[in-house]
Amino acid sequence: MSEYFDDLETRSTDQRAAALATALPQQIANAMTASGMAAHLGDVDASSITDRAALAALPVLRKSDLGAAQKANAPFGGFTTRTTRHVFQSPGPIYEIGGTSDDWWRMGRFLHASGIGAGDIVQNCFSYHLTPAGMMFENGAAAVGATVFPAGTGQTELQAQAAADLGVTAYAGTPDYLKIILDKGAEMGLDLSRLTRAVVGGGALFPSLRQEYADRGINCVQCYATADLGNVAYESPAMEGMIVDEGVIVEIVTPGTGTPVAEGEVGEVIVTTLNPDYPLIRFATGDLSAVMTGSSPCGRTNMRIKGWMGRADQTTKIKGMFVRPEQVAALVDRHPEILKARVIATRVGEQDTMTVQIEAEGIDQDAVAASVQATLKLRGKIEVHAHGSLPKDGKVIDDQRTYD
Repeated sequence: MSEYFDDLETRSTDQRAAALATALPQQIANAMTASGMAAHLGDVDASSITDRAALAALPVLRKSDLGAAQKANAPFGGFTTRTTRHVFQSPGPIYEIGGTSDDWWRMGRFLHASGIGAGDIVQNCFSYHLTPAGMMFENGAAAVGATVFPAGTGQTELQAQAAADLGVTAYAGTPDYLKIILDKGAEMGLDLSRLTRAVVGGGALFPSLRQEYADRGINCVQCYATADLGNVAYESPAMEGMIVDEGVIVEIVTPGTGTPVAEGEVGEVIVTTLNPDYPLIRFATGDLSAVMTGSSPCGRTNMRIKGWMGRADQTTKIKGMFVRPEQVAALVDRHPEILKARVIATRVGEQDTMTVQIEAEGIDQDAVAASVQATLKLRGKIEVHAHGSLPKDGKVIDDQRTYD
């Protein structure tokens, strides 16, 4: 097996920029042929979107937008460009398309990095029911030449027996279900020693669980993927962050906005996919992460992110009123002098209090107070801070109240 899935993984910075300058305007033009995406993007000149800076000027697409569009224009809201082989349902409900050829979800790159390939038998314990996870990993296994046992979820005793009988060499599924199968196999006296690799997603892979698998002779790595986007990022043998997949463009932005944060700051993950069938442009995942500096020691040169760091939806209720990240963004937009804002929710006695911290110089606090009332629909204390002094943790709403 070659070390890399293809030559794309080791491109230089200049090669990546040149490829992006070609691929991005083509994908924007392709997206504009879909009625829903064309309506969302508005009057955009696709030929002018040739780099990340230009991309960042386009509107963010959220799951709520997609769901509303699908209700108005079933089944896909006008966001697909062609008919594909499968349809899936995610909570909402939201419906996604899926394909079976050409590594449609781009999972092959992740499986290759994990060491899975021809000669492996992969016990695929992701669900094949309604959601695309099972098909995503089956599609990826086909791309690397591995054999798949489509086990799905449940029936643990049968899963353990099949793993032993078939000589399964690799597991695909949620991080914790593998332990359940291994424990059941041990209880039944089965030999599962040929299972030496695991590719997981859909849940947190805690260090202690990864170490337990390592102690049992299993190398376990994880990916970050979604039903809408396919593979977004994945761990390599270096296991230093997650490497962004070659088929997507990832931005990290201030939650509730489309404004990119500085490298290393925590923010919301926004993804543009180069999939021609489902060209989602600046799709908001609702997840938090941060960009890591430099390249992976494994030799793959694409951007790295720190993986899943929580959810970006920080909506909270203060004095009976919902306060959302989008409202904080609207406050910042009203005042060019404000570089950053953060809402702090606390309780004094038995009453909610709200403090609005801003990074600004030479600001009219009375004007800011009026804007707070207009955008957040609440009055609050205004605190002015020096540039760069507020935390860089991705929070724009910090609820410090206790509920126990």
